[in-house]
Amino acid sequence: MFENISLNTFINLALMIFIGMALGRLVKKIKLPNVTGYLLAGLLLGPSVLGILNDDFLNSVSIISDAALGFIAFSIGNEFKISYFKRVGATPIIIATLESLFAVVFVVLGLKLIGCSTTFSLVLGSIAAATAPAATIMVIKQYKARGPVTETLLSVVAIDDATALIMYSISIAIATALSGGSASTADLILKPVIEIGGALVVGAILGFLFLVPLKHFKKDGNRLSIVIAFIFMGLGLSELCGFSSLLFCMSMGAIVANFSPDVNHIMKLSDRITPPIFMLFFVASGAGFKLSVLPAVGLVGVIYIVFRVIGKMFGASLGAIVCKSDKNIRKYLGPALIPQAGVAIGLSLAASSVVPEHATEIRTVILCGTLIYELVGPVISKTCLKKAGEIKE
Repeated sequence: MFENISLNTFINLALMIFIGMALGRLVKKIKLPNVTGYLLAGLLLGPSVLGILNDDFLNSVSIISDAALGFIAFSIGNEFKISYFKRVGATPIIIATLESLFAVVFVVLGLKLIGCSTTFSLVLGSIAAATAPAATIMVIKQYKARGPVTETLLSVVAIDDATALIMYSISIAIATALSGGSASTADLILKPVIEIGGALVVGAILGFLFLVPLKHFKKDGNRLSIVIAFIFMGLGLSELCGFSSLLFCMSMGAIVANFSPDVNHIMKLSDRITPPIFMLFFVASGAGFKLSVLPAVGLVGVIYIVFRVIGKMFGASLGAIVCKSDKNIRKYLGPALIPQAGVAIGLSLAASSVVPEHATEIRTVILCGTLIYELVGPVISKTCLKKAGEIKE
């Protein structure tokens, strides 16, 4: 509608905040999470509806999305305290592994049932493991959720980035071998190991360096500047080295959480600057959704979208049973793992090279799934945490 109107970057950013705040408040009136309003604001402003925010603009402000994910990962790392793992043991790792595994298995089996080739099923199914932590974290922050389900959820969505990369690499290695590809299985498996291990090790080193200036700068303004600088440094180094930025910043946050006596104060300082960054991130994410992909999704898309959720729920519940976790974790953790976004889109681009003849179909399915998961995921996460008694009215 407004495709021919050219507004400058600052006006667009202002509109994103104004409309995001307005729709965030509106959906709150009907007891939906703010993040749902932000995504709808982006959808309204984006190419699918008004066209005020076009693809060129969204690409030009991608740094906002990178920064938001850096702060989110750093915040998640704060939950990885040694005392927590001494108490719960390997529970989050087991649950994350099983929910990722069964998401892939269920999607692959579902696609095989409707007659898709094994190679195509493995390639598309390999992406099902990925989960997007951003929307879930926003719901937890908005409603100040507290309890065993919330605690486990935070740990699982953090570990999920690593398990998803492993599941993806194994599936792609098998698919490549079946299709007679030239890439060696060893290379396909070694790459994620380096990406994950490098992110955790170098992120931890940067985390220890983070502690040094904190000892000498005590004022809030200086400490906030240090937080921003190190998160930006983490994002930059992870990009240069080809590491996962989420795992890199998470590792850095975990070191600060375990070795800084002022970690709670540092996280409060970080929370002062993040609300507008997160809002812009979700509005931009909503603007990136293309409603035009919905009619093209077909039966393959329906299988992917439905069977991924079933797999996540089954795997999370099985993991909770194996670990003898609280009954609320068994019931409500799985549905809270629905959101899927940036990592899945990135994997879809990489996976398309294995079956180039299906590249368009894979990207369409993942984009459609992202649209649906990101819009309904926060609502389901809120409902699950409320039923678990971890969100108070």
